Amino acid sequence: MNKIFVNLWFNNTAGEAAEFYTSVFPKSKITGTDYYTDVHEEITGHKKGDIVTVSYDVLNIHFIAINAGAEFSFTPATSFMVECKNQKQIDYYWEKLSSDPAAEQCGWLRDKYGLSWQIVPKKLGKMMSRGTERQKQLLTESFMSMKKFDLHELERVYRNAKE
Repeated sequence: MNKIFVNLWFNNTAGEAAEFYTSVFPKSKITGTDYYTDVHEEITGHKKGDIVTVSYDVLNIHFIAINAGAEFSFTPATSFMVECKNQKQIDYYWEKLSSDPAAEQCGWLRDKYGLSWQIVPKKLGKMMSRGTERQKQLLTESFMSMKKFDLHELERVYRNAKE
């Protein structure tokens, strides 16, 4: 069976980024590192021994981080969603990953490498799929005004919005 890997282009911070992400997410690990050779130095300008790629696993997803350059950067058009079972997890990932308060909205944040993340309570999806039209409307109004999701507030809105 074919597999899909997430390949991320970093501005010469691939090793640092892989270390960071594997430190944030439990049961994560770096699985391999490849280095530039003399041949690469002539073509890319990277020195022999510099990191080319770092492979790592986070939450059972395989990532490859490439040490490239500033030609490309991340945009919010691509994001990684982390479903959280409780407010403690939401707070943990928000604290670890958010580095740009101006980019925070509606559960979205941007980390220090420019990657966008959605830190969402798993329960929100259930409330939205099972709720009445009124509950869905009020939940949406509530979370659209939040930066970091407040699960307790979302649960309160859901309970109080029965038709």
